[in-house]
Amino acid sequence: MAARPKKPVPRYCAVPKLEWAARPDPTLVLLAPGLDQTRLETILQSYGLHRIQDADANLQSMAGDLHQRRQLVDILPALLEAIERTADPDQALNHWERWLASGVSRSAVLEYLRSAPRMLNLVSTIFGNSDSLAFTLVRDPLLLYWLAQQNVLSTAPTRAGMERTIRQSLETVTATELKLDALRRFHRREMLRIGVRDLLRLADVVETTASLSDLASVLIDAAYRIVDTDLRTRHGIPMHQNRQGRWVETGFTVIAMGKLGGHELNYSSDVDVLYVCESNEGETKPMSFGRTKAKGPAQRGLSNEEYFEILARELTKALTAQTHEGYVYRVDLRLRAEGSVGQLTRSLDDYAKYYRTRGQVWERLALLKAWPIAGSQEVGKSFIKLVRPFVLVPSSKDPDVKVGLTVVEEVRSVKERIDAKIAERGHEQRNVKLGVGGIREIEFLVQTIQVLAGRRLPRILGRGTLDSLVRLQKACILSKKQQTDLASAYRFLRDVEHKLQMVHDLQTHALPDQQKELERCAIRMGYDRADRPMAVKQFQADLATHTTLVHHIFRSVFDTPNTSSLLKKTFQLME
Repeated sequence: MAARPKKPVPRYCAVPKLEWAARPDPTLVLLAPGLDQTRLETILQSYGLHRIQDADANLQSMAGDLHQRRQLVDILPALLEAIERTADPDQALNHWERWLASGVSRSAVLEYLRSAPRMLNLVSTIFGNSDSLAFTLVRDPLLLYWLAQQNVLSTAPTRAGMERTIRQSLETVTATELKLDALRRFHRREMLRIGVRDLLRLADVVETTASLSDLASVLIDAAYRIVDTDLRTRHGIPMHQNRQGRWVETGFTVIAMGKLGGHELNYSSDVDVLYVCESNEGETKPMSFGRTKAKGPAQRGLSNEEYFEILARELTKALTAQTHEGYVYRVDLRLRAEGSVGQLTRSLDDYAKYYRTRGQVWERLALLKAWPIAGSQEVGKSFIKLVRPFVLVPSSKDPDVKVGLTVVEEVRSVKERIDAKIAERGHEQRNVKLGVGGIREIEFLVQTIQVLAGRRLPRILGRGTLDSLVRLQKACILSKKQQTDLASAYRFLRDVEHKLQMVHDLQTHALPDQQKELERCAIRMGYDRADRPMAVKQFQADLATHTTLVHHIFRSVFDTPNTSSLLKKTFQLME
């Protein structure tokens, strides 16, 4: 695995050496309120604070009564040291004030933080680097004590552990809406854990994307089971007749696409999914079908087509609906057959016919990442198997195979349209996903080669970008240097993307155009906060190095496909 660019990495977990004695005594702000402006600025600016009046107001509000003021005095130097190391000290102090005013037992929390300086640093790290994570802690202040538990932050969350916790949390809940609210709370809590591990540099990009993907998969599967159980209670079990004429239960699966399918989700990604059922033929049967008649209200039967369309609609609503507990995920269904105008759910046979007769090049690339994450694994695997002939270009003895060049030209055309839109916004150098040398160029390069040579060389097929780069290098399609450069760039660009999105939980990929915000982004990335302008310069230099290398490799393939040495290797493998 390629190393990240070398730069100082702060250890937020460590209890810092207190250097405040060499500065003006910050406790005077609390012990002698009403200091003149010059004195106040001298004290607070030495801790990286700039909105002096706001900072003073926050500190006075945080102090509370006389006893709490004394408690705050005890930890104030360490607290200010901690927020100074963050991307935005002013915002950190603002969140501290909100948190202590949110209904926590202020005296108890201040006493706890005095005895646990590690947690004081952790809270400051959250408050000064991510508004969205800060709001989670302000909303549920007692999550502080959960974060302090053994193994919550010291070990990566696992899919099995998340599944177990969700199962336990739903055991005592019966109402559908209350169950869905439990999922929303769980989502908030686990996003806090993943984000904190990222900020503390306890997790790298690969672990973070995997944890985010596991969380989404577990929650989507749980939501599906909740919604499907409710529908079966009202309408019965969807069933169809198999080849032997026996009535069997009709399976349904949620196919993850995009970054979720590749197990490399972002903090603020939409989840791209397809809904697939085993068969549209058949109908729902009473839950007592073939057994003693069950007691309870009569169930209204539906055709399978109706049932699965309702299931898809209600599952999407369960994931996207905003309640007082928030929402689970934004769901994007546009990758389904016929896009936004198509049915929400299609059968295996319908999808087979669609891809055989109407599938487009971009759908070949998209389906490389397809993977079942909820519902029937059997139906999911059947879907993956049936799309494989469509995804992979047929082998040919002609190294300049016409269909292969068509794929390359189509991908280049898509990228040119993206470039035109990005240029209109002036984001060519700022958008780390779609801009020059961005994430999308790496993805297009990898996926194009996989589509072209994957049938002849199945070992190059992987859903994740980093794994696929390794596979292409082992197959001698990419050189070791190309693989190393692209992998290093991918990790760096995804890290930048995460640090942009975790601030406000917005689906953004563009670097800010203001110097202060660029400085904050660099600090979140781990660059040295002692000289913030220099941190930005180093960050921008590293960014330019990565994007230049990516764009050079990308252009070598797509600008001159007829002479590209990399494509010649690929076409030779198609023979």
